[in-house]
Amino acid sequence: MSPPHFSFRLERVRALRERAEDHAKEEYATSLAHRLEGESLLRTAAETRDRARAEARAGGAGLSGTDLLASQAWLERLELARQAAELELDRRDAEVEARHVALVNAARDRHALERLAEKRRAEHALETNRREAYELDELAAAGHRRRAA
Repeated sequence: MSPPHFSFRLERVRALRERAEDHAKEEYATSLAHRLEGESLLRTAAETRDRARAEARAGGAGLSGTDLLASQAWLERLELARQAAELELDRRDAEVEARHVALVNAARDRHALERLAEKRRAEHALETNRREAYELDELAAAGHRRRAA
């Protein structure tokens, strides 16, 4: 008689949680890449603003009042673009953090079910061993009774 096969009743739930964790990993990786793009945008905006400031200082002496006003307006627009890029990076940082929390929660949920499956597997093995020992004891007792008779 072969021992009964172990079957974890919550295997489908465990598989769903594993897929949810994989999905959370993908979303976290995507948000990290998105954040890196945001860093690049901020760096580019800051460099553009700094270059424009340096050019305005270098060529500012021979400009008319209208040109100075236009230059100042341009510098202000560049600063606003840099601030917008900074806000966007902050938003992306928050998204990364949210995705990280989701990943940690998904991993925790999957690990909890895996620990439960291992516990059930160990209980099953213990019960199977107990049954096998009982059956062997019964066979030995029956053999002893036959020899005694």
